[in-house]
Formats: sequence, structure tokens, C-alpha cells
Amino acid sequence: MSSPYDPDARYGTKRGSGWCGYKVHLSETCEPDAPHLIIHVATTDATVTDTEVTEAVHQGLAARELVPDEHDVDAGYVTAAHIVAARDAHGIELLGPVGLDTCHENYEGEHFTQSAFRIDWEARTATCPQGKVSASWSDQRKSSGTPVSRVHFTAQDCAVCPVRGKCTKAANGKWGRSLTLLPQDQQEALEDRRREQLTGQWQQRYNIRAGVEGTISQAVRRTRIRRTRYTGLPKTHLGHLLVVEFGIPSGVGHAARPMEDSSW
Repeated sequence: MSSPYDPDARYGTKRGSGWCGYKVHLSETCEPDAPHLIIHVATTDATVTDTEVTEAVHQGLAARELVPDEHDVDAGYVTAAHIVAARDAHGIELLGPVGLDTCHENYEGEHFTQSAFRIDWEARTATCPQGKVSASWSDQRKSSGTPVSRVHFTAQDCAVCPVRGKCTKAANGKWGRSLTLLPQDQQEALEDRRREQLTGQWQQRYNIRAGVEGTISQAVRRTRIRRTRYTGLPKTHLGHLLVVEFGIPSGVGHAARPMEDSSW
């Protein structure tokens, strides 16, 4: 709680700026030959992350039979789990950039990322670029509850590897290089997206998401959606619906930051 006047308001920060209040997520159609309409409005307190909203937006669209074939979103709304869930549960292609395949250690120059390893899901093994096979595969969970597989190579194999400097800086011990893998369907979706988003064709296709910036700008400048005249999450959400439906300006009060999200 961050305000004695509104028990639902929370203090949130994003990209270095902070505010007390809420977030509003707008979903807009973007068919090239039809009017662009806002078809979904989600309101959360300011501490809720974008990744927590993606599935709720899809469920809201499904409940009103407005599920899009393709949902173009900002990077904050996309994880491998979201890509798989949107496809399997709703038939939606969730289009947005994912994090690049990088190494968690600070390497200068070339180094072997996770994609350089060949994964055999049935045998539960990984093979490194030098042909060495992993010695350990264990199923675990992150602190967030996300299931992962931890794959390890032996220290003996890594110690004598001629390209060790490009692969691992693991100290002397039982294990050498290690990998952390998501469940197979998520890992494969993640790797596919990483390859796709580097192509010019994908980037050109994704350009359409920028159109929602104009909608957010209009909501901010015309209806002053960054402020809410109401207290409490339910009334604030109602205010956002009125702003979108009728263009009724919001009043002074807690901040309600509009986030980037668009549907097609």
C-alpha cells in the first residue's frame, strides 16, 4: 500500500520512472483495410508486470469471441511459455521479440551460446560443439516455479577442451559447462523465435506493432488517461473503459500508466 486514500494503489517503476497507482493495457485491432478499434482494456495495480497480463488478455478476448489470429506485442509481454500457451490454448500466434541467445558470463569476443549445443530430448543429453556428451541431466524448478532442466558437462572434458575459453569459465570442480533448458516445447519455440526475429522479413512484419504508439499517445493527450479521478481498482478500470468508449477525460488523482499492447 502506498496511499492512505486508495488502498488498491501501489507504487510501480519502469524504465527509471515511478508512479503511485495503476497500469492500463490497451489491445487494438490493426487490419490494414478496416478501422482500428480498441477491443480490450486491462487495468492492474502498478506492480503487476507485463508478462503477468498476456494470458489474462487472451482469456478476455476469448470470452468475447474476439481472439485474433496474430497478436503483436511489446517484448515485455513475450516469453517462450506465452508463445506456446497462446498457440495451444487459443490458436493465437504471439508475435513479439524474445531475449537473444547470450551467455550469462562476461565474455569478450566469440563464445558458444546455448544454440551451439545439440539437444537430444529423448536421450536427455546435450552434445557440445566439440562432440562431448553431457554427463548429467536433472529436472528442477526455478524459484518462480518454472520447470527447467539442468544439463552439465564434466570438468574433465571441459578442462582439456581446446576451445574452453569460448565456452566456460567454470572453476575447478565436479562440473564444467552447464545449460539451463526450458521444457521441450518452450525451448524449441524460443529457439525458433530467436532465429526468426533476426530476419528482415520478420522485422518488417513486426513493424505493425508500432501503430499502437499513436493510440497510446492519443489516449494520453486527448483523454489524460495517465491520471484517474477514481479510487480503487474496479472504479479505475471503469474509468478506463469510459475513456476508451466515449473519450471522457480522466481527472486528477493517481497515475495510470498506459502500456504497449496491440492485437490483430
